[in-house]
Amino acid sequence: MKRRLLAIALAGLTLTTLLAQPVLAQPAPAEPTVAQAAASGWRPSAPIQWAECGTTHPAECATLKVPIDWKKPSGPTLDLAIGRLKALDPAKRIGVLVVHPGGPGGSGIRPFILNRAIPDSDPIRQYFDLVSLDPRGVGRSTEAVCSEDLVDRTPVTYPASEAEYQAFLRFNADLSKDCREQTGPLFDHVDTTSATRDVDAIRMALGERKISFFAISYGTQVGQQYAELFPGNIRAMAIDSNMDHSITSAWQYLKTTTEDFEGSFLEFGKWCDETTACALHDQNVVGLWDGLHAKATAGDLTDPADGHPISAEELRVGLFDYMYDPSGWFEAADWLKALAEGTPPAPSATTKAAVVNNPYPAIWCSDWKWDVKDFAQLDQYRRWLETVAPHTKLSPFWSDVVNCLNWQGPVSNPQYRLKISGNPPILLATARHDVGTPAAWNHAAAQQIPRSVLLEYEGVGHGQFRNSVCAHDKIVNYLIELKTPPHGTRCAPEYPAQPSALTDSTRNWPLRQIGRPVHTR
Repeated sequence: MKRRLLAIALAGLTLTTLLAQPVLAQPAPAEPTVAQAAASGWRPSAPIQWAECGTTHPAECATLKVPIDWKKPSGPTLDLAIGRLKALDPAKRIGVLVVHPGGPGGSGIRPFILNRAIPDSDPIRQYFDLVSLDPRGVGRSTEAVCSEDLVDRTPVTYPASEAEYQAFLRFNADLSKDCREQTGPLFDHVDTTSATRDVDAIRMALGERKISFFAISYGTQVGQQYAELFPGNIRAMAIDSNMDHSITSAWQYLKTTTEDFEGSFLEFGKWCDETTACALHDQNVVGLWDGLHAKATAGDLTDPADGHPISAEELRVGLFDYMYDPSGWFEAADWLKALAEGTPPAPSATTKAAVVNNPYPAIWCSDWKWDVKDFAQLDQYRRWLETVAPHTKLSPFWSDVVNCLNWQGPVSNPQYRLKISGNPPILLATARHDVGTPAAWNHAAAQQIPRSVLLEYEGVGHGQFRNSVCAHDKIVNYLIELKTPPHGTRCAPEYPAQPSALTDSTRNWPLRQIGRPVHTR
């Protein structure tokens, strides 16, 4: 199996559609007012000093000093890294569009500012100053780091015995203590509430009365909490592939993620049966997968490229990756065919990154506390999940639950139902099956957000802004025109009919250094 153990990276977003000019445009902002700053008891210490950054695509970058602990706004600070691309047509400028990265642990500056993930040809670039950031604990904003040798010992399989469960608990305690020691005081303040307040600090520093906001995946949780804390500061908000931070049950979390993994795989099999260019066309894709999984479970499956054994967990993670983006389904079919026939697939150029930045568990476990009491409970969940998903068995996002058990950092933003009022219309987007943020999460989030409209893409994938031209157009139209699509609007599946020229070596996979998935791509 190809090892795609990469640092977090956001995939580029393909934007194509031109839209009409909006009704209103706003002039460049004035300096922030005292009233704006007083809302949080904090004000910028100095005007933002923008400097040119980037080589291939010049941009502006800066840092903004924000409190490490927002409960102590006059206390120690960190330098929050931000980037900006000014609106290409000043006469059409609406204002600022904050594009928040996913992850958690993803950089916003690298893809959106330095690499033009939203290209200059897109209408968004005409109308908005595009602003993004590296959230606290990520990249240029004081990375959350841990000892590399300890991170490399992270258990990567679901506990199969009491001994493995206890080993996991000990490891989680050791890792959290080490990360706090290596990172310093910021470790205790990387929760999503703090990240949300950072977004409003950016608004204030820019002198904007209101901002527009867009995010895919984990960034949607930042958006949801921003709507809760600062509803009057929102002009427009489009949040795509949503988290549901109200889930308190570990069983419900595991069940929903596994259901969408199973549904995505079955849709992949159906697509392959209907697509003559698929390497497994006219073959029983589900049966072939079941056979490979049985061999991996028995310890009899090996990688034809190098002969190393492939575990059932490795096999599932490999399939799971491909379910984020149907543009990779031709490659997925080639990979499964190579495993079944024992012939080496095309070589991969991916390698493991020798880094120790490890923000995911620090951020994630600041936000989630699980009701798992012992190994027997966790093992019962595994057996139940195999009846829910007889082919894929278990979503790799089991690690989101198990990695936080016995975590020694503070859970300063535990799960709760949103309490939002006074917000403008907000657009959410979901897919029918999404391994990164299941459809059930999106429907639950929409129910918690008043004046929300849920746009449904009837296909498979994570990030409908990219996966569906239809969804993309409606999101962009809303951001510019402030016109949400009617309730119940659906977009038909858009799957590839021929392989793409994009190769595995250039694709950005949603995996952390240790090979576990993240809620983005």
